[in-house]
Amino acid sequence: QVFRRVAQQAEQREDLIAGLDEILEELTVLPPGKWDPSARIPPPKCLPAPHKRISMHLREWKSPCNKNAVAAEDRSGAGHPHFSDELERTGRLFGGLLRDIRRKAPWYWSDFSDALHIQCLSAVLYIYLATVTNAITFGGMLGDATDNMQGVLESFLGTAFAGSIFCLFAGQPLTILSSTGPMLVFERLLFSCSEDYNLDYLEFRLWIGLWVAFFGLVLVATEASYLVQYFTRFTEEGFCALISLIFIYDSMKKMLSLADTYPINWQYRSEDVTLYNCICNLSSPGEPGLLTWSPASVPPWPHLPWMSLQGPEAVTLARLSRTQCLDQGGHLLGASCHYVPDVTLMSFLLFGGTFLCSTILKRFKTSRYFPTMFRKLVSDFSIILAILIFCAIDAVLGLETPKLLVPSELKPTNPARGWIISPFGANPWWVCMLSVVPAVLVTILIFMDQQITAVILNRREYKLQKGAGFHLDLFCVSLLMIVTSVTGLPWYVSATVISLAHMESLKKESTTSAPGEQPKFLGIREQRLTGLVVFILTGVSVFMAPILKYIPMPVLYGVFLHMGVAALNSIQFTERVQLLLMPAKHQPDLIYLRHVPLRRVHLFTFIQVMCLAMLWVLKSTAAAIIFPLMV
Repeated sequence: QVFRRVAQQAEQREDLIAGLDEILEELTVLPPGKWDPSARIPPPKCLPAPHKRISMHLREWKSPCNKNAVAAEDRSGAGHPHFSDELERTGRLFGGLLRDIRRKAPWYWSDFSDALHIQCLSAVLYIYLATVTNAITFGGMLGDATDNMQGVLESFLGTAFAGSIFCLFAGQPLTILSSTGPMLVFERLLFSCSEDYNLDYLEFRLWIGLWVAFFGLVLVATEASYLVQYFTRFTEEGFCALISLIFIYDSMKKMLSLADTYPINWQYRSEDVTLYNCICNLSSPGEPGLLTWSPASVPPWPHLPWMSLQGPEAVTLARLSRTQCLDQGGHLLGASCHYVPDVTLMSFLLFGGTFLCSTILKRFKTSRYFPTMFRKLVSDFSIILAILIFCAIDAVLGLETPKLLVPSELKPTNPARGWIISPFGANPWWVCMLSVVPAVLVTILIFMDQQITAVILNRREYKLQKGAGFHLDLFCVSLLMIVTSVTGLPWYVSATVISLAHMESLKKESTTSAPGEQPKFLGIREQRLTGLVVFILTGVSVFMAPILKYIPMPVLYGVFLHMGVAALNSIQFTERVQLLLMPAKHQPDLIYLRHVPLRRVHLFTFIQVMCLAMLWVLKSTAAAIIFPLMV
C-alpha cells in the first residue's frame, strides 16, 4: 500500500528510492532452504494501526510541495472502516437525508435495469417463499397474542405494502422488511395492558405508532444515524449471530412440535398388533357403547355402515371415519386412535433433505462435473430445486404432511375491527399523551434493529458500489409506521437473516478462472426489482392459495434452517469459534492471525461467546423486548 501510493504520487527519482527503502524495512526476509508453506510467521509485538502506519510512512518521504495532498488523503482515510461520507454530519436539518437522496438518485434507473439477469429470478423465488413462511409464522403468533386483532391476513397485507414501498424508495433496497421478535413481545405486552385497563388495543397502538413516527423523523432531521459509526465488529457479529441462531432454533422447534400433532407410537410392539384398535363410541360417556333400537323403527343413522349385530335389538357402529364419528357426537376409544403413522418421520426426512440438498446444490458451482454455465445455473437455483424435489417426493408418497395454508379471503381476521382505526374512539383523551412513554421504547427498538442490520448489509466485504442510505432508510420506516398504525397492520423493520439471504442470492462471481482456481467474488447485484417483486407476490398470495397448499411446511422449515446456517457462516465470528477448537498447526492462514497474537483472538472470541449466551438467556425471558438495546 505504501509503495503503491509512493509510485502514484512520486515526482522525483528520490521519491521512488525512498519508497523502496520503506518496503525493504517492512519485509521479513526468509533464509534460503526448505520452508513449510503452512507455517506462519509470528506477529510483531507492537504494530500501529494500518492507516496510521501508512500515513507515517507517507509523511517521511513526501516532499513539501505535496503536503496538502497528504493532508487530504489522511482525512479521507479516517473514520469508520465501512463508510466514507455516508455518516458525516452536515449540521443542517435533514442534511443527511438530502445527501442520501442525492447519492442514490443517479442510480435509480440502473436499480431496475441491473435486475435483468437470470440470477434475480432465483433470488425472487427463494426470498418469496421465505417471506411467505415468515409472514404466516409471525401472523399466527400475532393472532394468538392479540386475540386475532392482527392475524395472518394482516401480516400478508402489511408485508406486501410496507416491503414494496421500502424497496421503491429506500436507500438500501436489498433490505427485507419483516416483523421481528422484539416487536411481537411488545405487541403481546401492549394487548395485555389494554385488556387489564379496559383500553381499546388498536386505538392505543395507533397513538404509539404516531409518536414513534414523529420521534423517527426527529432522529432523521438531527442526523442521529451518524451514531452507527460507533457500531463495531463485536456488535455487528453478536447481533447477526443471535438472529441466525434464533432462526436455527425456531426451525428445529417447529419440527419437534410436529410430534405433538402427529405423535409417534413409541410403545408399538409387533406381538401386540391384535390389541391395537380404535372404535367410535356414539353413546354418552359412562354408558355402554351399544346403541339399542326397536326392530319396528328405522336405525337413527341409516346412511352409515354397520359392522355387526349383537342380538336383535343392539348394533355396534364401526368403520366410521374419524370425521363422521365426531360429527355424530361420538368419541374415539382405543390405543391407536391418536396414532398418525409416518407423518412425523416423513416430515423430518423432508426437513433434513431440503437443507442438505440446498446446501449441496449451492456448492455445485465448484464441482468438476458439467460445464461452468450449467453448474452456476444449478447453484443459483439451488434452493428452488431443493424445494421442487422434495415437494415432488411428498406428492408421490401421498402422506398427509402439514401443508402451507394462506388466507383465501380479504377480510380482517377479527370481524369486530375495520381497516381504518379511529384515533378518538373508546379510549380517554389522555391516552394519546400516555402513549409517549411506550413510544420512546419502540423508537429505540426500531432505531437499533434497523441500523444494526443496515450496518451488517453495508459491510465492506460485500463490495457495494451504489452507497448506503442510513437516513433515508430510517425515514421510510418512520413514514410506514404511520400507515401501518392507522390501518391496524403489523409494524415492520429490517429482518437481518432474510436480508442476508437476499444478499447471498445476488452475489456476482467471475465466470472465467484458471483450472483449480476458485471464482473471485465481484460484488452484489444491487437493484430494487427483486425485493419489489417478492413483496408484490406476497400480496397476491391470497389468490394463489390453491397452488401454495401443495408445499409441505417441513420443506419451508428446511429453507429457514439453511438461511440461518448461511447467515451464521457469513460472519468472522463462526471462523474464530472454530479456531478455539483447532490445534495451531491445523489453523488456516487467516489474514488477522498474521497481525494479532492468537491469545488475543481467543480472548476476543471467548468474550463474544459469553455475551451471546447472555443475550440468548435475555431473549428467553420477559425482558426480550430490550435485547436490541442490550446488543
